[in-house]
Amino acid sequence: MSVTPKSDINWQPLASPQADANAAPNFFGELVQETLALTRRLFIQLQRRPSTLVAGIIQPVMWLLLFGALFQNAPKGIFGNTTTNYGQFLAAGIIVFTAFAGALNAGLPVMFDREFGFLNRLLVAPLASRFSIVFASAIFIISQSLLQAAVIVAAAAFLGAGLPDAAGLSAIALIVFLLALGVTAISLGLAFALPGHIELIAVIFVTNLPLLFASTALAPLSFMPQWLQVVATLNPLSYAIEPIRYLYLHSNWGLGSVVMQAPWGDVTFGGALLVLFGFALVALVSIQPQLRRTLA
Repeated sequence: MSVTPKSDINWQPLASPQADANAAPNFFGELVQETLALTRRLFIQLQRRPSTLVAGIIQPVMWLLLFGALFQNAPKGIFGNTTTNYGQFLAAGIIVFTAFAGALNAGLPVMFDREFGFLNRLLVAPLASRFSIVFASAIFIISQSLLQAAVIVAAAAFLGAGLPDAAGLSAIALIVFLLALGVTAISLGLAFALPGHIELIAVIFVTNLPLLFASTALAPLSFMPQWLQVVATLNPLSYAIEPIRYLYLHSNWGLGSVVMQAPWGDVTFGGALLVLFGFALVALVSIQPQLRRTLA
């Protein structure tokens, strides 16, 4: 009986052309499956403890109701020549600030997963890509922001602020998406960079209200001193608020419509969208080094 020498045995794995062709589709299929599973986990948590979503809807509706009543007797035209009431003026600011506040909290679930050890289990699991953890959190937060925005739009319409047309509602959804995407990216980056949830909550508290008051959510630029006008026009919230406000106040709109008169020039509807897109892009690029170090 002859035995084949070890030197004659080919230990190299045989590569199948069909396997190579299916590698990329299998990777993307597994990535989608992992992302959907992790996203479903977050929605199950929300279903079991819906208080966060309920509070995130009730609070802005109360703001809309109370602030609208507070300035109900304000002189006509004080917030712009086309504004019929303060509720109509305020609706855009409440929509944007709600999306901003929700996206700013996007890093908290990831931070709690870090502290409770669940994130470590995910990092040692045989995932196709660990970035599915980030994708799932982003999908969850953006979906929640769009839902909150839809409820606020409906509440504002019920309170007399009016309702934009179908194209206007689509533009509002796009604006909320871009803002929520950028802020969610920053929050997730902080969740991986900061040592604990106390520090993340401190950052949220420090940046939340100052960015609200340093924007055009509650008052137009013409009401502000010169230095605050400059700050407000550097605030990405203003570039989300003013296009939505223009949709509420004008039935005819386009990408060339001037939505804000900044100290250095006019800002068009399309220009505001480009600013929001650039903000989201810069936020996504800036967190890449931190994500690669953490998820590598």
